Amino acid sequence: MNLMLEVVNLKTGFDIEGEIYHAVDDVSFSVKPRQIIGVVGESGCGKSVMSLSIMKLLPMGIGQITDGEIKFQGKNIENNSNDEMNKIRGKDISMIFQEPMTSLNPVFTIGFQIEEVMLNHSNITKKEARNKAIDLLKSVGISRPEKIVEEYPHQLSGGMRQRVMIAIAIACQPKLLIADEPTTALDVTVQAQILELLKSIQEKNDMSIILITHDLGVVAEMCDEVIVMYAGKIVERTNVDNLFYNPKHPYTKLLMASIPRIDKEVEELATIQGIVPSLKNMPKTGCRFVDRCPSAMTECSTVTPWLETIDLDHDVACLLYKSSDIREGVR
Repeated sequence: MNLMLEVVNLKTGFDIEGEIYHAVDDVSFSVKPRQIIGVVGESGCGKSVMSLSIMKLLPMGIGQITDGEIKFQGKNIENNSNDEMNKIRGKDISMIFQEPMTSLNPVFTIGFQIEEVMLNHSNITKKEARNKAIDLLKSVGISRPEKIVEEYPHQLSGGMRQRVMIAIAIACQPKLLIADEPTTALDVTVQAQILELLKSIQEKNDMSIILITHDLGVVAEMCDEVIVMYAGKIVERTNVDNLFYNPKHPYTKLLMASIPRIDKEVEELATIQGIVPSLKNMPKTGCRFVDRCPSAMTECSTVTPWLETIDLDHDVACLLYKSSDIREGVR
């Protein structure tokens, strides 16, 4: 099967005081046509940096891809110039950014910001773009769109701004949509509406989606496959059923245990002790989760685990699932 996206051994670093520190370190995964991939993990695990690397929107002069390949529909785009990427961004690959409150430009109308994408990538007139912008606002569930196109972002609620961001992202019917925390800061009712909207758009347009989220409930609702990231690395990759019913990595198990459940009485919520290590304090060898892991062994501090298939459609990077010779440091 042809892949929509293939990321191979991606490394993305940031220049801090003249030294490169990697926020994404040797990450590989693929996205099939029409597939929805969930990416989960705590803040600081590299999820957003990975998505910005794919879009080549890293901060200039600070962030850089130092190794690896990014293939979109079989073509390596990692070395594309900014002009070449501008032809892809918004048209073939689009992104819903993390913060709807600040992602829209406050000095331009809603209509202008939706039309700009279409005028850049389609051979249509301004009048046609305006009519399509109104249709897009209708399609994302915004009432009185003829009035909304004339308004500015500060005049809209958070939920409406998020819908506008989705309208901009799907304006040119992209083949791949990256949604970075699309329901952050929205109330539960609006979250459900946004997720239902994304699902319907994905089915209608045959899109692939990379969905970055902290919310495992969103993963259960939306995703086919899940990538669990910790400290810049993928620690587990599997289908959504395995994630919830058969998690393997200790970090994944702790994430699952921290979900509040209404079918069980508990006196206090489970927590994961400690914090994700900063870029400057990232361990050079061994498992990066070792200091927080309740299942840590002596060799976890010295032997670096790699992602390995342990079962059908289930990859894990943990020494608990390695043979004894590997655990002793053969690799």
